[in-house]
Amino acid sequence: MPLHDLTLEQAHALLQRGEISSVELTQALLDRIAVKDKEISAYLTVTAEGAIAAARQADARRVAGEETPLLGIPIAIKDIIHIRGVPTTCGSRILEGFVPAFSATVIHRLQAAGAVLLGKTNTDEFAMGSSTENSAYFTTRNPWSLERVPGGSSGGSAAAVSGRMAFAALGSDTGGSVRQPAAFCGAVGIKPTYGRVSRYGLVAFASSLDQIGPIARNVMDAAILLGVIAGHDPRDSTSSKAPVPDYQAGCWRPAGAGDGLNGLRVGTPAEYLVPGMQPRVTAAVREAIATLEKLGAEIIEISLPHTKYALPAYYLIAPAEASANLARYDGMRYGLRVLGQDVGNTYEQTRAQGFGAEVTRRIMLGTFALRAGYYDAYYLKAQKARTLIRQDFDAAFERVDVIATPTTPTTAFRVGEKMDNPLEMYLADVFTLSMNLAGICGLSLPCGFDDQSLPIGLQLMGPALGEVVVLQAAHAYEQATGWHKERPAL
Repeated sequence: MPLHDLTLEQAHALLQRGEISSVELTQALLDRIAVKDKEISAYLTVTAEGAIAAARQADARRVAGEETPLLGIPIAIKDIIHIRGVPTTCGSRILEGFVPAFSATVIHRLQAAGAVLLGKTNTDEFAMGSSTENSAYFTTRNPWSLERVPGGSSGGSAAAVSGRMAFAALGSDTGGSVRQPAAFCGAVGIKPTYGRVSRYGLVAFASSLDQIGPIARNVMDAAILLGVIAGHDPRDSTSSKAPVPDYQAGCWRPAGAGDGLNGLRVGTPAEYLVPGMQPRVTAAVREAIATLEKLGAEIIEISLPHTKYALPAYYLIAPAEASANLARYDGMRYGLRVLGQDVGNTYEQTRAQGFGAEVTRRIMLGTFALRAGYYDAYYLKAQKARTLIRQDFDAAFERVDVIATPTTPTTAFRVGEKMDNPLEMYLADVFTLSMNLAGICGLSLPCGFDDQSLPIGLQLMGPALGEVVVLQAAHAYEQATGWHKERPAL
């Protein structure tokens, strides 16, 4: 088997036994990127020299007797997370040429674990989008079909993992931006509980919704990566102080729990299986739920009645927070500067030329919602709806352990298909938004293919800090089906 086809866990085992070196493994990935990324366009920046240097250091650490699950493993990073000395563009012209002077907490933790950072992956501008078509630089392609989008906004990370150009990757999830591209690309994507992973060094889109999460080729690999990046960070005021479990060990059910998923209660909300969905997606998710039942889980019908308010609430709250967060990009301190007749005109010219259409649209929506006289009518009502959505989940998790739904209503759509219809594009995230509003955890994993051989994603949701039970259910399903073993023709 070629080195780039290994899973993270398999690569680690070979490294640990001394059968390969990290330098060999890293070079294999860099060679793969050099050939395949010409078609896929997953990376904005490839840090080949730094990756080889980090690989040599990882090999030396292993010789010295050190061992971690990520020591010497090549990982990709979404270009919205700071790495000191490496450009951060956020997929935007307004940050073209910006090089951060510090690294995000998750980067420090990866480097401490010995991970090798391959480079920065493409993203919708400032993580605003569902297809990675909103990048100011180029559109990333789905490895399963180059005519299709990889999802977004972490489409570059998902495409890099699916295209065998990284063993795993970090993305960010504000309304589904890890889970949706993972579903479109046949990968596993985890959206951790809000506060479980530090946001220090993540460029803010919507601060109360953003969360960094891993994308990997299977559940165990994603659990390994989550275990490294999770934990309290005093530099992030929203960071949880709850102890971090051993997610890798947690994928297996504890002794005495019985075989399969006996005793696990799985909720199925009617609000997530609605008319208008792609028929094969509906069928695949129903089949997946039936498989969970065969594994011993009890399937319980539940209701999340305020789900219908998630989409409008999100598209008031997220743009409002973006309006505030993106006000700092004015051409004065860093990034693009377009000189105007005076300071005000310089602001206008810089933002007009630096921000793309989708970012401009969301800033305008957010600014409108926060205006005097409109705050109570729009933003405040959206926050009240958010509370109701959270209460729905709290009530549901008193009856069930995990909630199973589709990740997306369709499989990957064609490049350009939805760019002229923003509302239709927003509907691609209709099943993922509510988790961010509620601050709970969940993941997407493959559960089949449509008639065009495009991956379908199953979404499993858990309560706040309930990652272990979600990982257990996902891992059991994965082992019983094997959808994660399928590879794109590339």
